[in-house]
Amino acid sequence: MHSANFTDQFLIAMPSLEDPNFFHSVTYVCEHSEDGAMGIVINHPTDLTLESVLEHMGISIEVDASQVPVFNGGPVQPDRGFILHPPERRWTSTMQVSERISVTTSRDILEAMARGSGPESYLIALGYAGWGPGQLEQEIGENAWLTCASDPDILFQQPTEKRWQAAAGRLGVDLSLMTGQAGHA
Repeated sequence: MHSANFTDQFLIAMPSLEDPNFFHSVTYVCEHSEDGAMGIVINHPTDLTLESVLEHMGISIEVDASQVPVFNGGPVQPDRGFILHPPERRWTSTMQVSERISVTTSRDILEAMARGSGPESYLIALGYAGWGPGQLEQEIGENAWLTCASDPDILFQQPTEKRWQAAAGRLGVDLSLMTGQAGHA
């Protein structure tokens, strides 16, 4: 039996998923194969900004990067940066996930962003979420996640705190009605 491939999809954490890495999270799946899966959490901002990351890397900044959030992309390799962006340009280390989204891990994209010549839309994350062979399929089977097609508007435009509900809304699901506990507003 051929299993579904979740590349270029959103994983929407069910309200019952209490792992702090994924609580109320939306994860963009960059890669999914028989060897496992890799994704970036897109709605857990850190205290860091693009400005602080560029300063840490010794990249001179010509634009205001003080309000650009950096997200906690997941618990694996939290010191490694990932930039999700439309695939209008290729950088030194870019993997095109779909016709709408690429992921880049190389320094050159950050240098371009610091000059104001990087991608127009992007999301910066440190770390990623990883699943071993069959693990993601098992978790989906156990109803830990809802899945839906990704949406660049949710990824790049939607306010962070609305991404979880917005992604579920693509499925016609109201997550506030699915909680296992009463009394939440």
